[in-house]
Amino acid sequence: MAKIVAVLLLALFAMSILATTVLATNGKHHHSKKYGPGSLNPSQCLPQCTRRCSKTQYHKPCMFFCQKCCNKCLCVPPGFYGNKSVCPCYNNWKTKEGGPKCP
Repeated sequence: MAKIVAVLLLALFAMSILATTVLATNGKHHHSKKYGPGSLNPSQCLPQCTRRCSKTQYHKPCMFFCQKCCNKCLCVPPGFYGNKSVCPCYNNWKTKEGGPKCP
């Protein structure tokens, strides 16, 4: 009887891990398609950068660098500021001085 209970608990534990892994993979896959690396076509950079730079007072430089970064990374983070971790290429591209290149 103890062996049956142990096997059932082990099977339940394994199913729980599998379900968690599947849910995490599905969530990550969906999120990365919308915002992650390579989620855009080059033709989508202008509208995404327009959205990203719409609330800054430095609109022209923001648009210039955003489009440059988007064309290289094929990704623009969500929102108007921050959220760069969604786009590692966009986040990690630095200026000669070591500051962020992408807005």
